[in-house]
This record gives sequence, structure tokens and C-alpha cells, in this order.
Amino acid sequence: MKYDFDEIIERCGTDCIKFDFARERGMPEGLLPMWVADMDFRTPPEVIERLVEVARHGIFGYTETKENYFLALKNWFQSRFGYEFKPSWLKKTPGVVYALATAIRAFTKPGDPVLIQTPVYYPFSGCVKENGRHLVESPLVYQNGQYSMDFSDLAAKIKNQSIRLMLLCSPHNPVSRVWTKEELLELGQICLKNDCLVVSDEIHCDFVFGNHTHHIFPSLKPSFEQNTILLTAPSKTFNLAGLQISNAIIANDSLKRLFSMEVSRTGFSQLNTMGLAACQAAYELGGPWLKELLAYLEGNLALAREYFETKLAPLRLVETQGTYLLWVDFRPLGLEEKAINDLIINKAKLWLDHGAMFGAAGAGFQRINMACPRKVLLDALERLARALKK
Repeated sequence: MKYDFDEIIERCGTDCIKFDFARERGMPEGLLPMWVADMDFRTPPEVIERLVEVARHGIFGYTETKENYFLALKNWFQSRFGYEFKPSWLKKTPGVVYALATAIRAFTKPGDPVLIQTPVYYPFSGCVKENGRHLVESPLVYQNGQYSMDFSDLAAKIKNQSIRLMLLCSPHNPVSRVWTKEELLELGQICLKNDCLVVSDEIHCDFVFGNHTHHIFPSLKPSFEQNTILLTAPSKTFNLAGLQISNAIIANDSLKRLFSMEVSRTGFSQLNTMGLAACQAAYELGGPWLKELLAYLEGNLALAREYFETKLAPLRLVETQGTYLLWVDFRPLGLEEKAINDLIINKAKLWLDHGAMFGAAGAGFQRINMACPRKVLLDALERLARALKK
């Protein structure tokens, strides 16, 4: 490989949330952190070089983007997903969670219901509740080691509760599902029939394994495109979360106008200079790096699968189709959530994301970030195996 993903980069002492804030977050010191979803790999060197170039210029004033920024995004999504969009559809925001909250305020009123599919990335529920909306959950169905959508429950709730906005996670975090074209088509038809907008968070779209294929939700039908707020970002793909850059793509002029007005109400205008530079460089030059990263993560996934099959019984690894997050079923241990956390924290000396934080449907599960050097992942799996033996 041209890029060294085995290199262990010291992150302690860099004000890193993942490594430096255990005590502040109520955790004991000395745990191996495998929780928050950023990677322990450096961003592509081509991105670093672009950032160094900007830093050397030495002026960090108000910054906007020209045509090349749009072209970098357009070429990326067209070449990888067959999805084309126009410059007028693009609205830049300082993060996907910011955009989720913005969409909730733009398209619903206080007290209105908003639907999510649990267990799901916890800011989904946070954004709904903290903006004074009524949270409605349509839990995913877990059967035979894989999750699926409960279309009957989804359709009934959207219709009976007059839900006009749902948040879609695709690929799904934390259950690592890559939704099929057929599943997304059925979901889209339910929403169209009931006049329900879809906010589609596709931040993990570049992480797909095996024979699975990610489908950009608004690309499936022109009617879906007019009924969707698509949220994307280079932050997961290229480990740029701290630079606060994301891109909303909204084809419907009325929806784009309402979304943009809500962004303006927050007082936000230009983005982080470094974030804009990094985003453009990543989409222009980061393809070869990503190809090698995906191959490396496939190796990490193979290691995890083998470990769960041979050394971590009775724990069950949910089939991982996308994202770089492992979703593990601890329920066969027959322990309460508190006892599971005690096993992980005090016996295995690991810091994971406990399932209940993703909604009640996640209770008994744990999320593990595998985007790290293989030696680190092996250490985590061995710690868990030793704790289970004891």
C-alpha cells in the first residue's frame, strides 16, 4: 500500500475528545477508546498539503467557494454513485447534525411529530427533542442477525399521526445496514403518498463492504428528489470532522429557500476557511487514499468476524454492510445494561458506545469503532475476550 494505515499515531495530549476527555465524560482514565466515530488515521497527505498551503498564506478572512468546489463534489458523486446535481441545489453547512436541526426547524413547527428509525445515531433524537418537536420512533426489526425496516409500522405511524418529516440514516448508524434499492423505493413511496419529507443523512455513503451498493436516496426517482433534503460531508470519509464542513443538496426550490432562510436565522454565513479547502482537496484528490482505506477496513472487519466467531461467544456481531462501526449483541450474556457496561469498562478496560444511547431498541448492544490500526483493534478484541473468560 502507498498509505500506512498500520501507523499508530499518538492522539493523547491533542485535546482529542476520543482520548483526552475520559474524566470529563465520567469515565475512568486508562481505557482504550473505541467509541466516538472518528478515525485514528491521518487525512490524505494531499489534503494536508492543501491545508499547509492555505496556512502559509497566513490570512484567514471570510472565504467562499468558486466553481471548482462544486465540480469536486459533482464529480465525486457522479463517478461513484451516478448522481448528478446542479450548483443551485447546494447549500453548505458546518456539519450534518447542524443541518438536521436546521431542517427540523425549517419544515416543522414546535410540537409537530418527526419520525426516526431506532436504534439510530443519537443526535437524531436529540435534534428532535431539543427543538421542541414530538419524537416518533419506528424501531427497526432485528431478525436472523440483520436489521430491516418495519414498513407496516412506518406507514401506519406516518399516516395516523400526520407526520410530515422523517429522518433517514443511510447507510445506517449504528446497525451498519446498507439499504437496498427496493427498501428505499418502498420507503420513498410511503413518504410521497403521505406528504412526508425525507431528510436523508448519507454521511457514511463511502463506506460499503462486500457486494453491497449504496444508493443515493434522491437519485432513485425524480419525485424522491423533489421530496428530499440530502445531507453529505467529507468528515467521515476523510477524517475531517473537526473542520466542520458539510453539504446539503436540495433540488426543490421551495425547500431550498426555506432551509436557507433557517440557516440565515442562526446567524451563520461563511464556513471555516480550512474546512472548505479540505473538502475540495479531498474530493479532488482523495480517491486513491480512500480505495486503500476501504481495503484496510475490509481486513479489520475480517479480523473482527473471525474473533467473534471463534473467541467471543456468545456475543454476536451484527452483519456489517457499511460504515466503519461494529454493532455487537451482548444480550446472550443475560446481563442488565449496567452489568454489561461494568464488564466492558472495568474488566475489559474499553470505552465503547452503549446501545441504549441510540434508543430503547439498542439496549443490550454496543458500538465499536473499527477505524483504527489493526493492532489497536486486535488489542480491543483480546481485552474483551479476556474479560469474558473471567
